Amino acid sequence: MRRLFVTRPGDEGLPGPQRRLAMLVMVLGTLMSVLDNGIVNIALPTLAQELAVSESRAVWVTNVYQLVCAALLLGFAALSRLIGRRRLYLGGLALFVLASLCCALSRSFEWLVASRMLQGIGAAAMLSIGPSMYRLIFPSRLLGSAIGMGALVVAFGIAFGPSLGGIILHFASWPWLFAINVPLGLLALILGIRALPSETIESRGFDWLGALLSASMLSGFVFSLDHIGHGARGTSAWLPLLLSVLCLVLFVWRQRRANAPLVPLPMFRATRFSIAAMISLMAFVAQGITFVGLPFMFQTVMGATPLEAAMLFTPWPLALMLIGPLSGRLADRFNPTLISSLGLAIFLLGMLSLVTLTAESGAVSIAWRAVLCGVGYGLFQAPNNREMIGSVALTYSANASGVLASVRTFGQALGTASVGLMLALSWGSLSYALWLGCASVVVALALSVWRIPLARAKA
Repeated sequence: MRRLFVTRPGDEGLPGPQRRLAMLVMVLGTLMSVLDNGIVNIALPTLAQELAVSESRAVWVTNVYQLVCAALLLGFAALSRLIGRRRLYLGGLALFVLASLCCALSRSFEWLVASRMLQGIGAAAMLSIGPSMYRLIFPSRLLGSAIGMGALVVAFGIAFGPSLGGIILHFASWPWLFAINVPLGLLALILGIRALPSETIESRGFDWLGALLSASMLSGFVFSLDHIGHGARGTSAWLPLLLSVLCLVLFVWRQRRANAPLVPLPMFRATRFSIAAMISLMAFVAQGITFVGLPFMFQTVMGATPLEAAMLFTPWPLALMLIGPLSGRLADRFNPTLISSLGLAIFLLGMLSLVTLTAESGAVSIAWRAVLCGVGYGLFQAPNNREMIGSVALTYSANASGVLASVRTFGQALGTASVGLMLALSWGSLSYALWLGCASVVVALALSVWRIPLARAKA
C-alpha cells in the first residue's frame, strides 16, 4: 500500500503527497456509490411500510438509481473527452452529495424516487471515468496495483453495504441511510478540488444523439417491464418496449455513422468480447435478482429484522471479496474461460440451493448457501472481465471498460425490475424470481463453456 505513494524519478502522474489525497477522493467516491445500493436494498421492506407503498413499487427506489446510472455511463465516458475528467468527476460528486441530502429530506415516495434519480446521475458521472482517472493519478509502473485497490474498494462496498444498512436502521430512521453520504461527500469534494489532476481536453465532438438513444433504449425496456407488472395491457404496456427496440436500431445506425461514436462497433466483431459481455449481462441479472429478492425473503417471509437480514446476507459478498483476488491471479496463469466457467457452475449450485429455502430455514442453512453463491461469483467475475477487456484491440480498451460498466449496471437494474415484476404479479413467492435467476445463470454457463475452445485457439 505504501509503495503506491512513493515517487521515483521519471514518474508520470501526481507527486506522492498529492497522489495520496487524490486516491482518498477516488476511494470515497467509489465507496459511496457502491455502498449506497447495498444500504438501500436491505431497507426496501422498511421503506415500503413507512412510505405506504407496495413492495413492487418500493423496488424502484433501487431500480431507478441503477437504471439511470446504466443509461448514462456510456454518454458520460464520452463527455469526459469534451469537458475533462476532473470537471466531470467533481460535478458528479457534487450532484451525488446534493441528491443524498434530498433523499434524506424526502417525505414522500415520489420525492425519494426523484432524488434517487439525481443520485444515479451523479454516480454515473463518477463511475464512468473512475478507472481511467487512475491513469492521471499514478505512474504506469503502479497502474495495476492502483486499479486493483479500486476493485478491492468495490468489493468492500458490496460486502458491507447491507450490513451497514441494517445497523443504521437498527439505531436510526431510514433518512440516515442517505444522510451519511453528506459529510463524506463534502470531504471528498474539498479534497478533490485540491488534489485531482487536470488534463488537456480533446477537441473532438460529442455524439449527443447517440447518448440520447442509448439512454432511451435502456430505460424504455425496464420501464415496460414495470408497467406490465402493474397490470398495464395493450398500448400502454408494449409501447415503451417497442420504442426501446426502435431506439436500439437507431443507436446502431448512429454509431456506424458518427464521427465520435459512443461505442465503436468494430470491437464487437471480436467474438470473445461479445460473448463475455453477454455472459456478464446474464450473471449480473441473476445477482440483481438475489441482491434485492433475498432481503424481502428474509424480512417478509422469515420475519427477520433489517439487522438480522443484513447479517444473513453478508456471507455472500464477504466470500466474493475473499475469492475475487485469487481468481484474478488464477486467470493470469490459466485459461480464464475455464476459471469463469467453474465459477458459474458453483454459482448455479448456490442459486439452486437458495430456491429450497423455507420460512423455517436457520442461519447456518442460509449461510452456506450464501457462501456458495459468493465463492462461485468471485471465481467467475475477474476472469470474465479479463477475457472481455483482453480480447479487444488496445485502442478499444477504454470503450470496452465503458461497455463492461454499462452491462454490469443494466444487468443489475434488469434483475431488480424482474423482482418488482414478480412481486407486482402477486404470484405468492419470491422463489419464482430466484428460478428466473437460475435460468439466467444456466444461459451464462452454457455460453461460457462454449467459448472455451475459442480462448484456447487464441492462447
